Amino acid sequence: MINVPDRTQVVNQFPAIIQGGMGVAVSNWRLARAVSIAGQMGVVSGTALDSVLARRLQLGDPEGDMRRALAHFPFRAMAQRLIDAYFIEGGKAPTDAFKQAPMPTAHLSRAQIELLVAGNFCEVFLAKEGHGAPVGINYLEKVQLPTLPSLLGAMLADVDAVLMGGGIPLSIPGILDRLARWEPVEKRLEVVGSDTHVQELVPADLIEGDVPSLTRPAFLAIVSSDVVAKAMLRRATGVVDGFIVEDHTAGGHNAPPRRAPRSEAHNGSPYGPKDIPNVPGIVALEKPFWLAGGCNTPQSLRGSLEAGAQGVQVGSAFACCRESAMMPHLKQALLRETLGGNVRVITDLRASPTGYPFKLADLPEAPAGQGPLTERRRICDLGYLRTVYVREDGSLAYRCPAEPTEAFLTKGGALEETEGRLCLCNGLLSAIGLGQMRHDGVEPPMVTSGEQMGFVVDLVEQVGLDYTAEHVIQFLQG
Repeated sequence: MINVPDRTQVVNQFPAIIQGGMGVAVSNWRLARAVSIAGQMGVVSGTALDSVLARRLQLGDPEGDMRRALAHFPFRAMAQRLIDAYFIEGGKAPTDAFKQAPMPTAHLSRAQIELLVAGNFCEVFLAKEGHGAPVGINYLEKVQLPTLPSLLGAMLADVDAVLMGGGIPLSIPGILDRLARWEPVEKRLEVVGSDTHVQELVPADLIEGDVPSLTRPAFLAIVSSDVVAKAMLRRATGVVDGFIVEDHTAGGHNAPPRRAPRSEAHNGSPYGPKDIPNVPGIVALEKPFWLAGGCNTPQSLRGSLEAGAQGVQVGSAFACCRESAMMPHLKQALLRETLGGNVRVITDLRASPTGYPFKLADLPEAPAGQGPLTERRRICDLGYLRTVYVREDGSLAYRCPAEPTEAFLTKGGALEETEGRLCLCNGLLSAIGLGQMRHDGVEPPMVTSGEQMGFVVDLVEQVGLDYTAEHVIQFLQG
């Protein structure tokens, strides 16, 4: 059975405030659920949800949330296999390392697919539990290998919207169309040395028993300019239902600067007037859109509505609220440093293995800079940002500029690609309390934040440092 609603009407009814999909599960199900219950759109982060599910189970799933979600998963034998593989009654010992989820590859094994499908299902299911308000999920085009099973898992939980940026996701609308019909899907992979490789998924192969009904969610492309938005409308494989128009002040990954040289890092912003979104150009496309990046005050919400937007997407204000998964001491540090005028948010042009600029908050608890006191180990054991390349024999292999330099060079990588690279995968998992245990302690956390934290003084003055998602919404609505 295929359910195809009138998405134009649905998207036009989406609320004015969309909570951004942040970090690795900073935008967890608790945060998204709280935002949706409060009348706006909650969004879960879809990055690394296979590892998130596996590690939550290994911590003993103390409140039973993961097992409750898996009990509603339509494929019961699959759910049981995951519990058998990862669940530890009472939780692992604090000094024990997590059992790693298998690193994503171009040809995913059945076990990899099952963990990805279930991880995305659980996050969306829990975010939607107990209410009828819309919930979205956010993905990155640059995190390409887990995408197909991740989308299927979110759709099995009846996700209302897929938001995607971090590249130009031209193929995703058509993939959503085909998944809703349980048809085989494929995604062209970005492979160094080849443009012919695709990843395939046959969703019907996963079915155990009755065929679940799937609804094609709305697709909101995250863009930085009207030029990219026009390209999405002209070249996408299916319908683009709306846009999140994000400028370079937003946290996480940003679009590369259009004019400034990439060599400028840390010394002032590398962005200029050419990087400011052309809002009238977006309005002319006659699609619903929300503005993002620094839109965290009542004035920015009003201004966005007056400019023709349907509303705003807000990240950092929600990242620091009680329901987000960022560890409490990191939230408090970010808020206190901001109140004291000491916070420094760096647009690091080298940190991300993707080559895209990435925002890092430089905190005493999570230093972002490079140097003797903040040196991070070079490692790649999660693999979400790995580059796929072709060996001389024609087979596919994987490398990451954040892995040990010698290993990267052995795989044909260039030395200059390694300079300044950081393992974002491990650092962001650590920021939510799921850091890997190493021989010298837990992997240190990384914190990403937007540049403009103007909400902090007024919001904290009103309700204190331990504020909720509902407080953010009330603040934005004035």
